[in-house]
Amino acid sequence: MEYTERKRILFFGLPFTFTKYLIKDDMITINAGLFKTTEDDCYMYKVQDVKLTRTLAEKIVGVGTITCYTGDTTNPTLTLVHIKHSKEIKDYLLKASEEARMKRRTINTLDIGSGEMDDLDNM
Repeated sequence: MEYTERKRILFFGLPFTFTKYLIKDDMITINAGLFKTTEDDCYMYKVQDVKLTRTLAEKIVGVGTITCYTGDTTNPTLTLVHIKHSKEIKDYLLKASEEARMKRRTINTLDIGSGEMDDLDNM
């Protein structure tokens, strides 16, 4: 499955921006800009958690904002701003990220900053 969405303005939810989101089974890509364009990618298996927020104005227009918390060092949070079908896409991201982790046989780990490991490295 593949989703292509555009960032929308809150004025009637019209897509008059130059930000495009492409969500595939294995990767999330954000293309932004008109004169200077940037492309930011994140592999799906690095997505650790997904949050959907919808303000009253977003609810009226029928859009939402999805925040993806990732294990990516360059971009620890990816924000998909004012997109349609936000609930459906959030559910898809959660499912696809779990499937991608299972496929690559990776797990989420949390670095709790144990000082003992630093001592062992210095030996």
